Amino acid sequence: MKPPTAAQRRIIEAADPQTGRLSGSEAQLTGLVRARLAFRHPRPPHACFLTPAGHRVREEGDPAPAAPQPPPPAASGAFAARTGTETAPPGTEGPARAREVRSAWEGLVELRRMTNADGARDRPCAWERTHLVQAAALALEAAGCRPAGPGDEGYRVVETPQPEAVAVREPTPEGLRECGAALERAGWQVGEHTEPRGGGRYVLASPRRT
Repeated sequence: MKPPTAAQRRIIEAADPQTGRLSGSEAQLTGLVRARLAFRHPRPPHACFLTPAGHRVREEGDPAPAAPQPPPPAASGAFAARTGTETAPPGTEGPARAREVRSAWEGLVELRRMTNADGARDRPCAWERTHLVQAAALALEAAGCRPAGPGDEGYRVVETPQPEAVAVREPTPEGLRECGAALERAGWQVGEHTEPRGGGRYVLASPRRT
C-alpha cells in the first residue's frame, strides 16, 4: 500500500480526536477511503471516519496494512432509534421496522469495528459516547425490547446529569431486568437504582470503555 500523501496526512492529523471523523473535500475523502485509511458511515450523511489503519498513521506516522471496507449502506433515509419518549405514533411498524433496526444495528457494530482502535465489536465506540440516548435506545430496540409510545407501555431512555450515562425506565420489574441485560450484552455497564422520590426503580447505563 502506498504511503499517504502530505495532504492526506494533514487531513488524518486533523481528524476529531474522539471520534476519528474527517473533514476535507469529497475528492480527498474518497482518496482516503480508497487507501483504506477511512470509511464512510453506512447511514446519512455518510460521514468519513478513520479506520484502525488511519488511526495508526496518525498516532505512529506509519501506514499499516489495509483494513477491509464496511459493507455498503443497506438503505437510505434517516433513521432514529425509539427512545420511548416520542409523542407521535411511529412511522413504520412490523417487519419493515425490524429490517430498519437490524440494518442500523449492523451499521453500528461495523462502526465499532472500524473506529475502536483494537477493532472490538463488543464495546461501544466514540459515536455512542457522544449520542448516548440514541445508542442505548438502538441497543434496546435491536434486542427486541419494546419502547413506550402513545398509549403503550415500554422502556423510556432519557439523559441524566451524570456524564456518559442514561437512565432507562420500564413499568415492570421483569421488563427493567430485560433492558439491563440487553444493554449489558451490547457492551454497556448497568446498575439498578431507586428513584429518590417515589421509590421507582430504573437502570443507569454507561458505555463500557474496556
